[in-house]
Amino acid sequence: MKKFAIGAMIAGTTMLSPLVASAQTEIQFWHAFTGRLGELVDAQVVAFNGGQSDYKVVASHKGNYSETLNAGIAAFRAGEQPDILMVFEVGTATMMGAKGAVKPVFQVMADAGASFDQDAYIGAVKGYYTDTDGQMLSLPFNSSTPVLWVNRDALTAAGIDADVDLSTWDKIGPVLDQLKAAGSTCPLTTAWQSWIHLENLSAYHNVPFATKDNGFAGLDAELAFNSPLQVKHVQTMGDWAKDGKFIYAGRRNEGGANFRAGECALFTESSAGYAGIKAEAKFAFDVRPLPYWEGVEGAPLNTIIGGASLWVMEGKDEANYKGVAEFLNYLSSTPVQAQWHQDTGYLPITAAAGDATREAGFYEANPGTDIAVIQMTTNTPTANSKGIRLGNFDQIRTIIDEELEGVWSGGKDAQTALDSAVTRGNELLRRFEAASR
Repeated sequence: MKKFAIGAMIAGTTMLSPLVASAQTEIQFWHAFTGRLGELVDAQVVAFNGGQSDYKVVASHKGNYSETLNAGIAAFRAGEQPDILMVFEVGTATMMGAKGAVKPVFQVMADAGASFDQDAYIGAVKGYYTDTDGQMLSLPFNSSTPVLWVNRDALTAAGIDADVDLSTWDKIGPVLDQLKAAGSTCPLTTAWQSWIHLENLSAYHNVPFATKDNGFAGLDAELAFNSPLQVKHVQTMGDWAKDGKFIYAGRRNEGGANFRAGECALFTESSAGYAGIKAEAKFAFDVRPLPYWEGVEGAPLNTIIGGASLWVMEGKDEANYKGVAEFLNYLSSTPVQAQWHQDTGYLPITAAAGDATREAGFYEANPGTDIAVIQMTTNTPTANSKGIRLGNFDQIRTIIDEELEGVWSGGKDAQTALDSAVTRGNELLRRFEAASR
């Protein structure tokens, strides 16, 4: 795949040396990235530090998403919080409820006198991180959405046309049958099973994951992902697992290693899988839209985002907040965002970054890299597809993982598992509601 440069490049910035000044204000930035993504973030920080002399951003990896959130909470309680904390999307309600711990981004920008146009950010991303008045609480940074990754060589080896229609789950089934019959040991695998196969499944088909507009309209929301559509999908995948056509590798992205090694033919994963797949895959691959079920009115609608946003913590000096504002504006700038989008597969968080990428010919030269953008922006989101904002959602996902694993192993049917997950998850929602009130 070709790579296009837009404006100032992130690559190569490691040769720049930050200007050292005694009056430099240090900005602590905690994130959850390792590997290639960690390298790209480090390059962004080096470029920012090398481009001015007032501030020095210090980036620190604090573990996976859950561990980074927990580290930030513990640090705040100890009075040692960073200036900027990366928090995954399911932690949004937790951060919103952390009164006195966070300083809303729109306020940080206003106080610093920084230019900040909230309308520049694409709606499907911005809406997830705004309050009821439309004010941005955190800065979207690495926003992704699930897609279908295809190992074209694996299809060809099984006697299947590599361009076979994989647009619906109804069409996926027969292809899995052919792959299995041809000796494939991994016809289909997935990453992030709750996010893709329940949360996004629901949004894509315009059915609620929870009441109260998936939690956006009130703390008294209740889970609702045990409807006939969700049960049908999970049961189908359970049947595929029983037949060896769906291989479950783990709760996070363990299946990514199997796909990148060429073991699996189909892989449902984040669009941000692009960075690793591009770097490691020794086979021809492409990216397709996430499949949907035929016959569901309005489907496919839009998928919802994953990834994380950047929250600004309270308790810092005015000089720190001015530096934070400058750094966040740098990260949102069109050249930086366009390069980030091209390098990683994350969505461009601004329309300008997407336009710049298209104008540079990147999408034309790299077919499929615009799938995530199209999937997110073609249709207007509804109350069921705007996103999910629920308290204790990280813990609720753990419950969902446990119940889905019961289906994949054959120990439970889908209806029983999802009913149990809803009941158990609602108990956590009531605890969050009581604590918040």
